[in-house]
Amino acid sequence: MKRKPSISGRAEADLTNQYRWYLDNAGEAVAERFLAEFDATVERLAQVPELGRRRRFRDPELTGLRSVAVRGRFGAHLIFYRASEAEVSIERVMHGSRDLPQRLREAPEGYPPHD
Repeated sequence: MKRKPSISGRAEADLTNQYRWYLDNAGEAVAERFLAEFDATVERLAQVPELGRRRRFRDPELTGLRSVAVRGRFGAHLIFYRASEAEVSIERVMHGSRDLPQRLREAPEGYPPHD
């Protein structure tokens, strides 16, 4: 059963920041490809939410998170999400080499401290 995808404000901010980075450093075509691959990955998650890896963090606020790499050449970027019977909720989008437990709790650059 296909679930409805939703994107949190923090994930939107993450996407905006990453898009701007690609736009400034690699050009509009690459930035647009990043968004297209992100959208395709989310569409696939809506169909198969178990696709992502179940994450295990010590912080109770991060319980239940799963992650999956963005498709294509953007696989270093991870989509963090939670899935229910009706919805796939995209919580954050960030580069996998970050200090993930710390960064997942922090607000994205340019975003208010609480979602």
